Amino acid sequence: MQRSLTRTAVDFDLRRVLSARTGVAVVFGLNGLAVASWFARIPTARDELAISAGRLGLVLLAMSAGAVLAMSTAGAVVHRFGPARVVVGATALVAAGLAVAGLGIGAWTSIPVTAVGLAALGYGSGSCDVAMNVEAAAVERRLARTVMPRFHAAWSLGTVAGGLLGALGTHTGVPIAVHLAVVAVLVLAGTVAGARRFLPTPADGAAGDRDATEAGRGSGVLAAWREPRTLLVGLFVLVMAFTEGTANDWVGVAFVDGHGFTEAAGSAVFGLFVGAMTVGRLAGTVALDRWGRVPVLAATIGLAGAGVLIAVLAGPGPVALIGVAAWGLGASLGFPVGMSAAADQEDRAPARVSVVAMIGYTAFLGGPPLVGLLGDRFGTLRALLIVPVLLLAALALVPVTRRPAPGG
Repeated sequence: MQRSLTRTAVDFDLRRVLSARTGVAVVFGLNGLAVASWFARIPTARDELAISAGRLGLVLLAMSAGAVLAMSTAGAVVHRFGPARVVVGATALVAAGLAVAGLGIGAWTSIPVTAVGLAALGYGSGSCDVAMNVEAAAVERRLARTVMPRFHAAWSLGTVAGGLLGALGTHTGVPIAVHLAVVAVLVLAGTVAGARRFLPTPADGAAGDRDATEAGRGSGVLAAWREPRTLLVGLFVLVMAFTEGTANDWVGVAFVDGHGFTEAAGSAVFGLFVGAMTVGRLAGTVALDRWGRVPVLAATIGLAGAGVLIAVLAGPGPVALIGVAAWGLGASLGFPVGMSAAADQEDRAPARVSVVAMIGYTAFLGGPPLVGLLGDRFGTLRALLIVPVLLLAALALVPVTRRPAPGG
């Protein structure tokens, strides 16, 4: 009888974890849809606002600044309220940011209004990023196998959908304000449903006791800033975020300006990149469990660097598209594995993920204006060559992603 009750409890716990896995995947996917819906319309936004590559980089900086600002508080907020509540609140801000940015571009042609919307989008997305990665790491630990890249694959699937919808909207002339408003409503509704499946947090009654015992040590964010491994993982994630973010922000514009693609074709190139990332993240879990983090990351980083070189230097033919695909495959595992490395110990995961995410998101803060300024001087396409240079630093940092010894 006791064995039967124990097995029932185990089965119940497994069902709960599998339900949480589904909820986390939904949240990742919808967050990707929201962000990519903006990325896919960047060429349209540039033309509607009639701005240069350099000024576009400064506008994109508003979104990055919002995200980095969110990272300074996200760890403590997730520690206090739990991932589910933070995900829902942050996604409400994402939805509002999308709607405001769409109005700023399509209805009012206002750079300040657009920047405010993008700042809200960035702050909400940054907060959601920390919370959903903390929840994803908790699910991964309970399943006892590598699944984090698959959650990021769900994010990439969302970005594929966002890229394709953006290309369709551009091709058919759907106003950007209408497009982004519809996406905002869908993303918020779906995220609320997904967050309800998250793993349970301590009951309200127990939360008070937990807060009383933990009040002295706080969320642990300040302590995490003094941990060498956490900081090095953050630097690794920074380079990989720059590698991924540069494609998100600029690959469509670069192929329009440098290879003569149409705006719709430029959006489709972005879709190709995120499609390749999705494949890499789905297949990468098998490789990571078989060969480990270090050799797999070293191989994929090399592939990403080669892909950028091909995309830039091969000319406007199909070989350049092969380069974009290789870039996406190679960039696919760095960010999610970095987040897994930050969350290897559950009790310190919110603090460490917050620190690593904040360091990593500075790539989104400095990346857009850096590539924009290089684009003004050398052309947007040639500016992408900064990526393989920085990937050399990522190769040197790969060893820090090894799992720490128990108790480390």
